[in-house]
Amino acid sequence: MAHTEQLVTTLKRELRRKHITYRHIADKLALSEASVKRMFAGGQFTLERIDAICSLVEWDWIDLAEAAKSSEKKLDHLTDDQEREIAKDIELLMVAVSVINGFGFQDLVEHYQLSETQCIQKLAKLDRLNLIELLPGNRIKLKISTNFRWNPVGPIQKYFLDVVVQEFFNTRFAGDQEKLVVMNALLTEASHQSIQQKMDKLAAEMSAAMQSEASLPVRSKKGNTLVIALRRWRYKHFEQHARKK
Repeated sequence: MAHTEQLVTTLKRELRRKHITYRHIADKLALSEASVKRMFAGGQFTLERIDAICSLVEWDWIDLAEAAKSSEKKLDHLTDDQEREIAKDIELLMVAVSVINGFGFQDLVEHYQLSETQCIQKLAKLDRLNLIELLPGNRIKLKISTNFRWNPVGPIQKYFLDVVVQEFFNTRFAGDQEKLVVMNALLTEASHQSIQQKMDKLAAEMSAAMQSEASLPVRSKKGNTLVIALRRWRYKHFEQHARKK
């Protein structure tokens, strides 16, 4: 949807929510009701008229722009085919993860051994896969929501489990910037579900922290990986000593 159309659609939605009719708008603009209807149907507004209509819902331009941005349909996940296209190209996967984490075009060029042309090619591929929108000037607009997750049984998660997990856990977790907590507990189904919900909340908090610092330069931040896992499981060697039931 074009940017102007998105603004008009958002404004119309808010007018309906506030029960403001075409008659109210016509009175505000000193126009006929028919003229107002034609104006909305054609999407032809002067800046002054948009400003006046916004005042009816107690908005300014910033409020309208932010509401339009938040109303855009964003993806919570990709399809298996989309993920498969990314997973089979390690450089494309690297760029995808980086832009999700806030890298801009120049950050990619400075951080990785990729030329500007190579970066543009990778970003164009991610654009075609609907992960981002590549804007003029090589600006990057994410098309995913803050709740975006890789498919838990998809090809990227499989790559992570097959390759990345081994490398991630190849440490003693003894450093100041490392932490590992391993716990075992006997839990009811209700408690098990409650812990899962808290895990989701922690993941959301990490995502929110990243979003709140999105405007800070990439060089002021460092990569962090959080792995949260829970399963009904017992150590194999313990299980061998259990009495058969």
